[in-house]
Amino acid sequence: MPDELDFDEFYTAGFRRIVGQIYAMTGNLAEAEDSVQEAFARAWQRWGEVRRYGDPEAWIRTVAYRLSISAWRKAVNRRVAHHRAAASPELPGLSPDHLTLVSALRKISPEQRRAIVLHHLVGLTVAEIAGETGSPEGTVKSHLNRGRKALAPLVSEFAEVGAEAPRRSGTDVVGEW
Repeated sequence: MPDELDFDEFYTAGFRRIVGQIYAMTGNLAEAEDSVQEAFARAWQRWGEVRRYGDPEAWIRTVAYRLSISAWRKAVNRRVAHHRAAASPELPGLSPDHLTLVSALRKISPEQRRAIVLHHLVGLTVAEIAGETGSPEGTVKSHLNRGRKALAPLVSEFAEVGAEAPRRSGTDVVGEW
């Protein structure tokens, strides 16, 4: 019974936040919800192991991100539907600022988008991003730098590319998506 309660608390505390983060990475709310739900289901199956990880939420986020990317690679038609669905401004509960941010993020490479979301929305350090993505720190820094430059004309927060943006917690920008 204690394992169930721990998992339930973990799920309740993180589900919406992680969906918002994956949505920002992928640009598709339905795909984000599906992949995060599947990641939590996989975590539940091996909860005894996952709960001992240094950061179980990072494990969920990584699995959910990989599931989302895998789904894109497997179905070209799904990608087309993704673009149609993401173009709709009628997503319930999302502010125009959130939609603008996700739209801008969709215009940069997936690697840059992931680094930007993990750093600026989740609040991870370069070292933490490198650990979560399996990339060298220099590569993460490059993705962040290039991503900021690409976002500069699209999002005012990145207008001053040389300045380090303030770190935020995942809920400040992502909120309760």
